Amino acid sequence: MAKKVSKNARVAQRAANAGSGKDHVKVVKSIKDPITGKYTYREMIIHKDKVKEFFADKK
Repeated sequence: MAKKVSKNARVAQRAANAGSGKDHVKVVKSIKDPITGKYTYREMIIHKDKVKEFFADKK
């Protein structure tokens, strides 16, 4: 028979995993090729605090 997990144990486990997946976002940046004029797309999963740095980058 399986034991029940107490509420306190679940809360502690959530606190241990804080900052894992919910702080990351997927960003898509379109980059225009100067020769052909076609667009390519760059996708990345980054931390939400670094989004402005990603879009400020020229490359």
